[in-house]
Amino acid sequence: MASAEGPRRAAVLGSPIAHSLSPALHRAAYAELGLENWSYERFDVDEAALPGFVEGLDSSWAGLSLTMPLKRAIIPLLDSVSDTAASVEAVNTVVFTEDGRRLGDNTDIPGMVAALHERGVEKVESAAVLGAGATASSALAALSVICTGPVTAYVRSAARADEMRGWGERLGVDVRIADWAEATEALRAPLVIATTPAGTTDTLADAVPSAPGTLFDVLYEPWPTALAARWSAAGGSVVGGLDLLVHQAVLQFEQFTGDRRSPLAAMRRAGRMALG
Repeated sequence: MASAEGPRRAAVLGSPIAHSLSPALHRAAYAELGLENWSYERFDVDEAALPGFVEGLDSSWAGLSLTMPLKRAIIPLLDSVSDTAASVEAVNTVVFTEDGRRLGDNTDIPGMVAALHERGVEKVESAAVLGAGATASSALAALSVICTGPVTAYVRSAARADEMRGWGERLGVDVRIADWAEATEALRAPLVIATTPAGTTDTLADAVPSAPGTLFDVLYEPWPTALAARWSAAGGSVVGGLDLLVHQAVLQFEQFTGDRRSPLAAMRRAGRMALG
């Protein structure tokens, strides 16, 4: 637990970083819970600058949030990494202990699970993942908790297919591969997780079935995506990128501060305000 005495600092690092909502979320949590001695900033730091930045931090620092391209680059600089982070070789949370150790964790995975649980998705018999990038590996890790059957990954290349199969083996998920050209078939799954960049799934919107299940679209800007809007209009349940961002940020907040009073509502309000 981070000490509550004296000024305490945290920040999000990445490059580019100007778009990050993390400062708005964490600052809202501090304000809501009266943590007046806490501050949260953003710093544009790339892989080359990361070691020097971390080495230059003093004892006032409680933790760091990491975004791209730093989630793997940070690992050699840490004293230990949680099993969750190790399972996908990605750290998005660093906690500095009072004795100077650097502990790495991944709150994206439990954040995904928490966001789905909030919408009543506890278990599904099968699922589909659209895309095969870094977020897709976290999606598979979350599905290892939620999905009891096969997960079909829709990908564009043989290399990506191999990566997803590898992650599936590592995470204990029965991953089946399908070509992106067949992605409309994904929409029939009881749970669909879209991990692709903005605009990629727009062409799938017209194929949303008449009684869709749950869509988890990890984007939060622009929102709603064309697919999410059509899904919601058809009566399906939609979980968005802001839901993921808020839930993973709550877990970071708890690790940084040691405060278990969940600031979920305050963080969500701040995120919505920041997005306009």
